[in-house]
Amino acid sequence: MTGGQTSLAGRIMSQFGLSARLLLLTVLFVMIAEVLIYVPSVANFRLTWLNDRLAAAQIAAMVLDAAPEESLPEDLEVRLLQGVGARAIALRGGGRRSILAAGDVPTEVSKTVDLRDARWTTMVQDAFDVLLNPADKPIRVIGSGMGVDFVEMILDQRPLRHAMIEFSRNILFLSLFISIITAGLVYLTLQWVIVRPVRRLTGNIAEFSSNPEDASRVIRPTHRVDEIGLAEQALARMETTLADELRQKRRLAQLGLAVSKINHELRNMLTTAQLLTDRLDRVSDDSVQRIAPRLVNTLDRAISFCETTLAYGRATEPLPQRRLIPLAPLIDELSNLTDLAPEVGIAFEAQVPADLMIDADPDQLSRVLVNVVRNAVQALSQTGSPEGMPCIHVSARREDGTVVILIKDNGPGIPERAKANLFAPFQGSAQKGGTGLGLPIAAELVQLHGGTIVLDEGEGKTCFKITIPDRLSSAEAS
Repeated sequence: MTGGQTSLAGRIMSQFGLSARLLLLTVLFVMIAEVLIYVPSVANFRLTWLNDRLAAAQIAAMVLDAAPEESLPEDLEVRLLQGVGARAIALRGGGRRSILAAGDVPTEVSKTVDLRDARWTTMVQDAFDVLLNPADKPIRVIGSGMGVDFVEMILDQRPLRHAMIEFSRNILFLSLFISIITAGLVYLTLQWVIVRPVRRLTGNIAEFSSNPEDASRVIRPTHRVDEIGLAEQALARMETTLADELRQKRRLAQLGLAVSKINHELRNMLTTAQLLTDRLDRVSDDSVQRIAPRLVNTLDRAISFCETTLAYGRATEPLPQRRLIPLAPLIDELSNLTDLAPEVGIAFEAQVPADLMIDADPDQLSRVLVNVVRNAVQALSQTGSPEGMPCIHVSARREDGTVVILIKDNGPGIPERAKANLFAPFQGSAQKGGTGLGLPIAAELVQLHGGTIVLDEGEGKTCFKITIPDRLSSAEAS
């Protein structure tokens, strides 16, 4: 088949729906099955027809044997041969041979058919020879009968061919009738069981795509347990998840716009607070002089973050401005975070070598540590510690060009349901009233440094392990 014929057939099939295609295919397959049945059936019909003629020929020969002096009137012989449909009949049995013929016996035949040793392949081939390539001359048919050695007759093929054509015509009409009935039943069954549910699925997909945030458009699965039922359940889960994701992203977009506005106003307030803090330098009180520099540094980082957010229109973190800094001072500043829950009395312990240097952006690293420690303070303030006094322990060490920071608390630990989305925005909060942003922000900042932050359950009930690798020097990089 050429490419043009293939495309034409494809265009013709595309004009039909799925149901019509199934109907046509069912009719085609039933007809193919009927053809496979017809081939041996027509061969068997020919064999039966010839055996019937042999049986009739044997009876006619027996009539001849019963006649006195083995002679019959010529008109009776003609009627016997006409009843059998043969030109001549020969019967041999008991050492005797009888011949029944009217007129001259044909001396030449087109074919000899021996039914005593008939094979199916030969029978099928002979049957189609009669249908498609009939011979003008008569054929000799040899068979066996009861009490005789063999029965032989010479007959014309035209009655046989006419009977086979009639049989084939009946088979064709019967096959068409069966095909139409079967195809109709299959069509109705497939229409009810498959096509209608599939149309329901496609219709729901089209309706859902017009407004995917509308939860009422999510398909309601039926109680089917087959593949259609599984597809409905999978589609319902997908649409539910997609609708939730889209609604969440829309809320996040609205939240981003609100955050930009809040940042704008917050920057103005922080600037005013910074101006007021500058006046603290004139106060001679020792406590004020000790706290003021830390307050000024904190306000500077807050203002810088607000300006960065406003500049980009979203909370995208800039690349870290890394340099070697001592880690101990950053850890010491974290002790003030326990004042967020003074009624609990959270202890803060730090075990960081004074000479430990870390290659990091001080502002971003400070935000990482603050977010993790503040989460620990919030958790301990709500759940307390099963081991007595609540405590947060921070330690650090250097391992093969990498600084490892461990932040542990002796609280009851993080719930299993929160571990899966621990670093996912708005999803990983395990504390009441938490936003779920602290750990995702910390993870993003650590990732910008080429490091990792993980929940290290081997170190305690709640222990976050932060790794910050040193940058390669130019000689090492080459």
